[in-house]
Amino acid sequence: MLFIDKNTNISKLEIQKEAQENGLFLYIDKQQDWTSHDVVAKLRPMLKIKKIGHSGTLDPMATGLLIIAVGRGATKQISELQAKSKVYTATMKIGATTKTDDAEGDENNICDISHITDTDIENAFSKMQGEIAQIPPMFSAKKVKGQKLYHLARKDIEIELEPSYVTLFKNTITSIDLPFIHFEVHCSKGTYIRAIARDIGNELGVGGYLTGLRRTLIEEHSVENALTLTELQQMIERNESL
Repeated sequence: MLFIDKNTNISKLEIQKEAQENGLFLYIDKQQDWTSHDVVAKLRPMLKIKKIGHSGTLDPMATGLLIIAVGRGATKQISELQAKSKVYTATMKIGATTKTDDAEGDENNICDISHITDTDIENAFSKMQGEIAQIPPMFSAKKVKGQKLYHLARKDIEIELEPSYVTLFKNTITSIDLPFIHFEVHCSKGTYIRAIARDIGNELGVGGYLTGLRRTLIEEHSVENALTLTELQQMIERNESL
């Protein structure tokens, strides 16, 4: 099946033909502040194709790789892509919490972190490896009894959540610049990086939340050659004029 990235030259008509006959995939580099659904909604009128889906949600704050399935033949394979492991680069801040577990929320529980050492941080990360039990963030699209958690959270309805078991194949500190910690995670499907930041903050006893997130890999698929929507539009226009 065709994968379209920065190395591809293709026109809109060729995309439409391939989507109808076989289906295809787009490597898209999602920009910040867009939801994954926003990307799909922008692609439909751009390509004049309705049957489009994505291979795994990225929060609005996050950037990075979205694999977009275009056409029925491709959308049937979305579940296979969603099941693949992911790699993220991330930044968290310690010494405060937010209701959303990321920078979308206001800071609460601000506290002193002058006693926190690099060794403390390394020990906290060492406990966040392998298979872990993770409580999803309340402000998330996870469904409980048919309701998305963020709908309940916005109404200040709190419920006791069951943990999900996820696997962190690698969870590595890349640099420490307190109050910020930069790290890279290779994880299984269903992992919330916001929850990792929250739980490491709790382990340190000072709280923490996610301030930056970028998805770089979906198994063998890399963001390195992914197209922004602007670049995709420019590529289509360039090939239309040939």
